[in-house]
Amino acid sequence: MSVRSSSHTRAIDPAASFRAVVTDVDGTLTDSSRRLDPVAISYLRRVEDAGYPVLLATGNVLPIALALYRALGLSGPIVAENGGMLYRKVPGRGEVVERLADPRVARRAFRVLVRAGLPVRRLFTDRWRESEVALEPTASVGALRRALKGFPVTVESTGFAIHLMESGAGKLPALERALAYEGLAPKDCVILGDGDNDVSMLRAAGFGVSFASASSRARRAAHFVTRASYAAGFVEGLKASRILV
Repeated sequence: MSVRSSSHTRAIDPAASFRAVVTDVDGTLTDSSRRLDPVAISYLRRVEDAGYPVLLATGNVLPIALALYRALGLSGPIVAENGGMLYRKVPGRGEVVERLADPRVARRAFRVLVRAGLPVRRLFTDRWRESEVALEPTASVGALRRALKGFPVTVESTGFAIHLMESGAGKLPALERALAYEGLAPKDCVILGDGDNDVSMLRAAGFGVSFASASSRARRAAHFVTRASYAAGFVEGLKASRILV
């Protein structure tokens, strides 16, 4: 497969045959104001209609991700809360939810930040969050990491929020678990994302796509960086993957 980008292209196995699509939501299927893009949605439906399951991998809480999943007509599992929650349908068992991170670790980390006097505020949606703590971006990731040095928690930015989560959890471990249930691995997937929290997934992807509007780390991790930003970049990257002919 030969692809070009305005930034860089990383080598891809020319014999790659992708079997699923994994996408972030905010900044990937949306514009800069987090409004869903109708063109991106139409391409998601084309992917599903072509027989490729679409998996959401998002920092959003599961209720929001599940509402999107149903409204968009998707069929793959859902990785929510930045990898802390996994939703999937199991024949004979119905809908199954797994919590993959201990929320007590993140909540203790949040209290450490408050005691340190940092200007941290939890997101409104944290009232539904079950595995982590998500913060408004009122302090830098670097300042939070320094305050939590030695604490068993990861601090990651989506560009829209900052997530505190038990060390070892994250989007990639949750995605690997979700895909394993389907007999797949990240190398079998086209993966699209724009934040620092998408970096590990993009590196593991068969074809990782990031955008002109993405974080510098996400762009460096991707195989292909689009000329367009946000959801327009999603459409460009999906076309570049050639998963739709």
